[in-house]
Amino acid sequence: MRILKFLLSLGLTVGLFYFLNNPQTIGEKKIPAMGNFINPFSGFWQNAEPLVQKKPEQTTIDGFEGKATVVYDDRLVPHIFAENDNDLAFMQGYVTAQHRLWQMEFQTHAIGGRLTEIIGEGALEMDRENRRMGLPQGAKATVKAWEKTESYPMLQSYIDGVNAYIKNLKPKDYPLEYKLLGYAPEEWTALKTALFVKAMANTLARQDTDIENTNMLEVLGRDNFDFLYPEWFPQQSPVIPSGTKWNFKSVDIPVTKATTIKGGLSYEALPKQPPFLGSNNWAVSGSKTLSGNPILCGDPHLDIHLPSIWYEMQLSTKKYNAYGVTLPGIPNIIIGFNDNIAWTQTNVGRDILDWYDIEWKDEKRLEYLHDGAYRKAKLVIEEYKIRNGESVFDTIRYTHHGPVVFDDTIHAKGGKALRWFAHDAPQGDELGVFSKLAKSRNYSDFVEAITDYQCPAQNYVFAGKNGDIGLWSQGIYPLKSKEQGRFVLDGTTSDSEWKGYIPVEHNPHVYNPSRGFVASSNQHSTDPTYPYYYAGKFADYRGRYINGKLAEMDSIKRKDLMNLQNDNFSLFASEELPLILAQIDSTQLSDSELSILEDLKKWDFRYEKDLMTPTFFDIFHDTFYNLLWDEVLQYRDSFPIITPENWRTTALLRDMPKSPYFDIITTHKIETFADIATMAFKDASNEVEEEYNGEIPTWRNYKQTDIGHLIGKPLAAFGHLNVDVGGNRFAPNAITGKTGPSWRMVVELGDKVKAYGVYPGGQSGNPGSQYYDNFIEHWKNAEYYQLTFMKSKKSKIEHVLYVQNFGK
Repeated sequence: MRILKFLLSLGLTVGLFYFLNNPQTIGEKKIPAMGNFINPFSGFWQNAEPLVQKKPEQTTIDGFEGKATVVYDDRLVPHIFAENDNDLAFMQGYVTAQHRLWQMEFQTHAIGGRLTEIIGEGALEMDRENRRMGLPQGAKATVKAWEKTESYPMLQSYIDGVNAYIKNLKPKDYPLEYKLLGYAPEEWTALKTALFVKAMANTLARQDTDIENTNMLEVLGRDNFDFLYPEWFPQQSPVIPSGTKWNFKSVDIPVTKATTIKGGLSYEALPKQPPFLGSNNWAVSGSKTLSGNPILCGDPHLDIHLPSIWYEMQLSTKKYNAYGVTLPGIPNIIIGFNDNIAWTQTNVGRDILDWYDIEWKDEKRLEYLHDGAYRKAKLVIEEYKIRNGESVFDTIRYTHHGPVVFDDTIHAKGGKALRWFAHDAPQGDELGVFSKLAKSRNYSDFVEAITDYQCPAQNYVFAGKNGDIGLWSQGIYPLKSKEQGRFVLDGTTSDSEWKGYIPVEHNPHVYNPSRGFVASSNQHSTDPTYPYYYAGKFADYRGRYINGKLAEMDSIKRKDLMNLQNDNFSLFASEELPLILAQIDSTQLSDSELSILEDLKKWDFRYEKDLMTPTFFDIFHDTFYNLLWDEVLQYRDSFPIITPENWRTTALLRDMPKSPYFDIITTHKIETFADIATMAFKDASNEVEEEYNGEIPTWRNYKQTDIGHLIGKPLAAFGHLNVDVGGNRFAPNAITGKTGPSWRMVVELGDKVKAYGVYPGGQSGNPGSQYYDNFIEHWKNAEYYQLTFMKSKKSKIEHVLYVQNFGK
């Protein structure tokens, strides 16, 4: 009996050991090996952080020759003081890796097309997409260009700092996600930093609609296309004030004769990034503020998740002292301030991505036609190493335009090549941009610092202690003739190709405008008088609203601008809803519907979290939109399409209330504006009845803003679901279900800098840390932390968490 019990116990032990140390499949779900994760000596128990010590620590790091002091304040923000730029970069890399290593590496694995090595076959399609878009190849070209610049030693020091931290890690010290997913950190490289730069380009510089435009031009014809998709809205309030005189002589723009493909629909398009992530920035001059000091504000709206996109820190040497937020994986302060200036960015949104239709010689697709002769394609074989499986291989064809992302279309010899500025090696010292910004003392320094900035293009807002304000829509932009790149281009002729770039000094900019402020919110950079053609995806409503509010303001205080950043008013709703309500036939409504109608009429167009009215408006608007634009939406299940913008809809309602577009094409009756307004209202009411038992959800519960873990649903327990916030993508506080203000900052520049900021997360990437998500309460309540800007490592600050001294 004892032997039997022993054998049974041994069998269970062996079985449990096997179960915990091998991935399992339960139903359709794959569960990673859990042995390392629950190991009491090296598993997740080791990631529960104790309260840090307050007494100074002395630390020696191999490879660090200088001396540095890191003062952590009570929010775990590091204030790094080093002897020179390279020592500072080393310490920034080391400290960032301490708190965000897994995030840094996971994001570069994702954009590099290597998630299959961690997650398995389920990530294959995402990996294929990223590699077929040429992002890893673009990153490699970028590294080669960086190596030739003066700033590369600084990047190498940052890399050395990250690796110094990794080198000292033991398995028990690995961040939690490594243990859960069962893998180990790799050495950090310049390629990983370049991949992170490409990830930002992928998020912010990939809002093309070339394929969708080509499809709709084909089915609608030119007249209808031009009516539905005009490139300029007359009420637009551009980034650079309308009427600004361009103080340069434009270069000659080559005329393109044959740009679009010769018929045939394009049935494929890349998945789109979220439309209008939404960012705002502005600077007001001292002439408009109560204190007489300029104030700069910025709130870039990006994906909101944990760990957070941003990592807050101060970087200081004997030559400069800067504070702000950094992107884990990239050296220097990205958005921030020093003693003399402040800067912040929003996305420009211009189209720097074009598709070329390729004509292959034969079905082997080894040669393609160009200017009457055949050119050989470069074949790149990509290996996807599938975790716990066999490798998968993929051949990507590269033309001189770029990679052929879609190799098999409806035509056997077809294919589309991607020409994207994100593929190009940067010109100049791109690495040095943010280092130069941190050292800038005035507007002239600021302009010189951003000269080499290229991609993704950003609206840089500036404010200086001396009272100057300015804005540059900075980036490298192709020189194009009208509509070049708006549609899929003919890849058989060089006539369709880019002929150069707009001179950087001709980029739209404004300095100390008479209106007393500069601002941007992803709208058009300029009015139509700008001499160069550009297309893109541009917002409208936030920019018009913010420009209007800033123009009205006087004796401005910091609190006024914080309120504007958190403003939930929708200019879109205020312009469209009254036009539709005026057309509804109330005699056809039930008593409950009449009650909803009255609530809509009283609504102040603010998307406050506890209101039900904005929820009904969103349901109602979507229903109305689908009825109005049925002529366009009938194609959405057949091929990728572009839909009319909301301002186009509002303009139609206001200026053409008898337009034939109000007619529903699938009915015998000829519907009017009033017909579809009433029909949409009743349909929306029925949807509320069916989906929500007649109880309209509050805006917060309908919108469902989640600040989830970077991995998503598998680690939902490490995130915050349905965060208690309002906001809407048309409001300055552009919070959606998964995007929002990723960093709110307000800086007043005077004799003493006064700065405030908050982001939705925390400094630590460890879910077991009290500093993982401790900022979220402040963020959701529209509260800010006063930023502790230390003048030196000996500065007396109220709340020091602990101090580390590095060096021998």
